[in-house]
Amino acid sequence: MSKENILKIAAQENNYSEFPAGSNKTKFGAWYGLNGQPWCAIFVSWVFYHAGHPLGKINTDKGFHYCPSGYNFWKAKNQLTQTPQPGDIVLYNIHAGQKTDHTGIFVRWLVKGLYFEAWEGNTSQHNMRDGGSVQLRRRWVGLVRAFVGVGVQVLDEG
Repeated sequence: MSKENILKIAAQENNYSEFPAGSNKTKFGAWYGLNGQPWCAIFVSWVFYHAGHPLGKINTDKGFHYCPSGYNFWKAKNQLTQTPQPGDIVLYNIHAGQKTDHTGIFVRWLVKGLYFEAWEGNTSQHNMRDGGSVQLRRRWVGLVRAFVGVGVQVLDEG
């Protein structure tokens, strides 16, 4: 099991969309037991579970479904990092001044320290969050509340 596997599992879900549109109904929510609810964190939990690295009990035994809970959990465990690696978790504060409101899986820096790519659930290219599909998003670091170092071993390239 590796971070590469986390990214592979997430990429396999590219363009998966909730059905019917606007319903928040997905296979991720069905798996988690909260079908019909906002599902960005549920998507992250599903990916880690299916990659062989379940996140453990944050909100439930299957991981987390509420972004502020994830932030508080990882902050208390001292897992927040300024140097994310591919396969780490990113927590957003898209609407400044509010609580942590979206999440995804960090893929890579496009411009180190400024722009990056992340796999996200419940997003779209036209909606910052709650957009209804899985997408590879380009994001500005100013939207980030925290990066989470998940502590999964990265396989050597050679």
